[in-house]
Amino acid sequence: MKKYLRKNINIIKFVLTLFFLWQAVILGLEFITPKIIPAKTGKMYLYNDGKETINPPFFWNRANFDGSHYLLIAKNGYGLYQQAFFPFYPSVIKFFTPVFGGKNLIAAIVLSNMFFLISVFMLYKLILLDFKEKVAKLALILLIVFPTSFFFSMVYTESLFLFLVIGCFFSARKEKWLLAGILAWMASATRIVGIFLFPALVLEAIKQANNNKKILIKNITLSFLSFGGILSYMQYLWKNYHDALLFFNVQPYFGAGRSNTKIILLYQVFYRYLKMILTTTSDPLYFAVWMELLCAVLFLLLLLFSYKKIRTSYLVFSFFAYITPTLTGTFSSMPRYCLILFPCFIYLANLNNSLIRKIIIAVFAALFAVSCSFFLRGYWIS
Repeated sequence: MKKYLRKNINIIKFVLTLFFLWQAVILGLEFITPKIIPAKTGKMYLYNDGKETINPPFFWNRANFDGSHYLLIAKNGYGLYQQAFFPFYPSVIKFFTPVFGGKNLIAAIVLSNMFFLISVFMLYKLILLDFKEKVAKLALILLIVFPTSFFFSMVYTESLFLFLVIGCFFSARKEKWLLAGILAWMASATRIVGIFLFPALVLEAIKQANNNKKILIKNITLSFLSFGGILSYMQYLWKNYHDALLFFNVQPYFGAGRSNTKIILLYQVFYRYLKMILTTTSDPLYFAVWMELLCAVLFLLLLLFSYKKIRTSYLVFSFFAYITPTLTGTFSSMPRYCLILFPCFIYLANLNNSLIRKIIIAVFAALFAVSCSFFLRGYWIS
């Protein structure tokens, strides 16, 4: 362990510096925003513990929206329509809550931040397998200043899922295929797009086999573990609710305009959003609409442009992770879903024009401050 730490000391210092600066900004916004932005009330609300205060009120806003569902599932099991939320993240919260004296929110926040910190370190190491150190540092900076990166610090699956995805790819690249398969299993128990690690791992297996059929068959067989998480969840849903696809069938009840009866193509979703922005007002909700559209356009272009520079397996996973939520007819939550499309951040870090990179970082940082402030006060962002 000491040898490993000495070998990676510079990376660790860089990652910790980034992480604590990022965390300091979020904490600063938590102090400032109540003084300048009124809390959103009614249907869009701030999380609270309810009648019995268990967790420090200062941190309640880190569990707004989906966070409240994850905490309730961890505490009480699935309630009405909550089957839309996959089980692994709330299970992890439930497991570690006793360590934090029963404070489930604190457990969730610590876990989210811990997973993100490890993810950033692993992403740095993964990038170094193909690119220079400068690219790795820039990619991490771009990720951490991205407008919705604050979700990594909230009671959301983003940090855990990124940890599992990066860990899966890194394990496969290091030819630790059993570990890669186990992490892929956990990923598909965390988010539905975790199943798309399977085609990515198959591509990695083919690339590494060098025409050795025995190794190829072994590694592809282990890749099938990618389906384990979602199949286990579907079995649970069938046993308890007689609907193996309940996680999909309850989506329309969350008011995001998702369709569960037909597939809607990408161009149709873009057309819908272009119609919506023509009615844009000063309401913060339309800030989210603009963010959804701009992120959808930006990351689609980045995925298309990066095919020559980024490893094919990364892009295959990312493409399916991008396109899947759009098939329900909306870009809702797209600014958050894009956080796991790590090849796009690597591509941006490879841009030769330093001025463009600086402008992108500045724009990302400004939008981060606005987005995080709105979210902390109970306004829908992603």
